[in-house]
Amino acid sequence: MHPNLAQELAALSQLTVGQLRLKFADVFDEETRSSNKAWLVKRIAWRLQARAEGDLSERARQRAEELARDADLRLLPPRAATNAAKAYPQRTPTLRLRADTRIPPPGSILKRSYKGKTLQVHVLEHGFACAGQVYPTLSAVAKAITGSHCNGYLFFRLPSKEVAS
Repeated sequence: MHPNLAQELAALSQLTVGQLRLKFADVFDEETRSSNKAWLVKRIAWRLQARAEGDLSERARQRAEELARDADLRLLPPRAATNAAKAYPQRTPTLRLRADTRIPPPGSILKRSYKGKTLQVHVLEHGFACAGQVYPTLSAVAKAITGSHCNGYLFFRLPSKEVAS
């Protein structure tokens, strides 16, 4: 390996992502949309080594061309970032709870005494209400009450899955 090449490769890890993107454009004669520092460093290092040490052999190039002919290649270029945002608008996540036989039907009230207080949790169509807050799971309610994670089914003393089935 050439001494200058070794120094140049070592210096790559010290560059910022913006500087690496500029270096990528300089080395590959095209811009990149990647902001992954590790990927940029590897690609640039590979290209610099290929230039200094010699590129692929002619036999390796022919084999790569054979493989590429058989591969399913992308026929259209990737969409621009602005077009992709329009084509795939952000969706608001919806809460979907799987029906669990241990959970009482919506409208039911679960009661539990904890540290001298009696708590009431209202079972909703999509979640649980306790003390004016709506929670997605019983475990979230139990964590809000106790301050630490615990199984909501056990905390509210609901039957085990085997018994409920």
